[in-house]
Amino acid sequence: MAAMDVALKEALQVDGAIAAAVVDHGSGMALGTAGGSKDFDPAVAGAANTEVLRAKLRTMEMLGIEEKIEDVLVTLGSQYHLIRPVTGRSGKGLFIYLALDRSRANLAMARHRLRTIEAALEV
Repeated sequence: MAAMDVALKEALQVDGAIAAAVVDHGSGMALGTAGGSKDFDPAVAGAANTEVLRAKLRTMEMLGIEEKIEDVLVTLGSQYHLIRPVTGRSGKGLFIYLALDRSRANLAMARHRLRTIEAALEV
């Protein structure tokens, strides 16, 4: 099991990683962040992406879809944004947010690494 700071450091090792955060999707508060820049605050991005996850969960409920979300992908012209809900007992209500530089990232590998990081996360 990996602690949150270890998980965030591992997320930043993903090729093309810009920033990462572990976020409570109930409150939108980032419990931990890594990376970013003066122009990219992972706490702000994580909080804003809480609304993306909430909207998807509401949509699934309205449609009667009873599956779990593996991840949500937002594709921008120059970036990928991945949202991965934490499924472990200690992480219910949390998600990992990872922003990637599209020109340097391998999306399939990033999703695979994020799945591994999420499975090992101990909060």
